[in-house]
Amino acid sequence: MNPDAFSRAQADFDVFLRVECRLSDHTRSAYRLDLRDLFNDLRSAGVASPAAATTDDLRAHAIALTRDKKLKGSSVARHLATMKAFYRWLSTRERLDANPADHLDQPSRWRNLPHVLSPKQVRSLIEQATQPTADSKALPLWIRNRAILELMYASGLRATEAAGILTKHVIRDSGIVRVTGKGDKDRIVPLGAPAVAAIDRYERDCRPRLERPERLRPELFLSRTGRPLDRNRLWQIVTKLAKDAGLPHTHPHMLRHSFATHLLAGGADLRVVQEMLGHSDIATTEIYTHVDRSRLKQVVREFHPRG
Repeated sequence: MNPDAFSRAQADFDVFLRVECRLSDHTRSAYRLDLRDLFNDLRSAGVASPAAATTDDLRAHAIALTRDKKLKGSSVARHLATMKAFYRWLSTRERLDANPADHLDQPSRWRNLPHVLSPKQVRSLIEQATQPTADSKALPLWIRNRAILELMYASGLRATEAAGILTKHVIRDSGIVRVTGKGDKDRIVPLGAPAVAAIDRYERDCRPRLERPERLRPELFLSRTGRPLDRNRLWQIVTKLAKDAGLPHTHPHMLRHSFATHLLAGGADLRVVQEMLGHSDIATTEIYTHVDRSRLKQVVREFHPRG
């Protein structure tokens, strides 16, 4: 490989992730950041190219992530997954005699249980979005915000997925929404009656005031300037509403966690929840069964006379 081996390898790998794996910009950005850290350590160790790295080089990088950067086990595990994916690709491309990432071990770690809102807290959050603002007569954005919350909680959407919903993706007669998730994979998720009603009201009483004739957009949720809401703006809307409702440290993904946990607590089948969340591995969905068990234990400790 030439003297610019690291940057060329990263650029080619990014093309592979975009074209062949069809990963989102957000996911590819995470890969780039992980590889940037790896390549910096390899250069510092005098390694001439990614293909010249040994298992010991990669292991030293993983140790440095914990020792020097103080990363948690879950973050180190993500870096290791990036290294394994990159070197699988490089082994095919460069025809390496041996894949140096094959013998990397995943760190043993406790699974961090996601934080969830109680049904009462979800109601408080959604009700907060019914509070008209000072300019509500001119531009009732609270109607849009209510529709965002109802949709995310009803369908367990990620913030990026909610921002990417098009108006044609909401099929009211069937009570479903078509969602494009990670890797551009589509899935169909049911909508509850409250979410359908909130979206209907938004499209009737709010969205027409946000549209701009010179740039009509297919996205469902628009900003006050008629542009589609992006993930960051949607994140800001939800966190502000949560703060106003007295729910500290609440973010959009907690609605997704709460959606899954409340379904399982109500007796939903794990495979069904996996499909609605768009998880490729059921082990990812199983964490919500642990959340539910932990909540049951908390109830016993608080209310049982001998808890």
